[in-house]
Amino acid sequence: MQQTLAIVKPDGVARNLIGEVVARIERNQLAIKAMKMIHMSRAQAEGFYAVHKERPFFKDLTDFMCSGPAVVMILQGENAIARWREMMGATNPADAADGTIRRDFATDIEKNVVHGSDAPETAAFETGYFFSGLERN
Repeated sequence: MQQTLAIVKPDGVARNLIGEVVARIERNQLAIKAMKMIHMSRAQAEGFYAVHKERPFFKDLTDFMCSGPAVVMILQGENAIARWREMMGATNPADAADGTIRRDFATDIEKNVVHGSDAPETAAFETGYFFSGLERN
């Protein structure tokens, strides 16, 4: 069984989309192994997105991610990373497939409601970033 990180970003929380996202996860037979609401500090957002530090969108992304509460989850299931990424849709909602979370709810490329790990190594880092060993079992 594979695990991945899922985040309902501040725009999704502010728009009361937590329940809709969770319902879609459960309908797609991914188990939620851990979940909590957090409000990232700037330092936490910068640490989480450190891989993008040299990108032009880094400041806007980290400003956005610490602008309000977010819900972080560990999802588990067969091919969880690919399945969650398919459910999310393309980063740019204009390019996302019909029926995906981003196509249905995102307002732009930054405010795209959800985040997901893109590889097993990323998932290991990201789940460990937000959840202690006791929370991940």
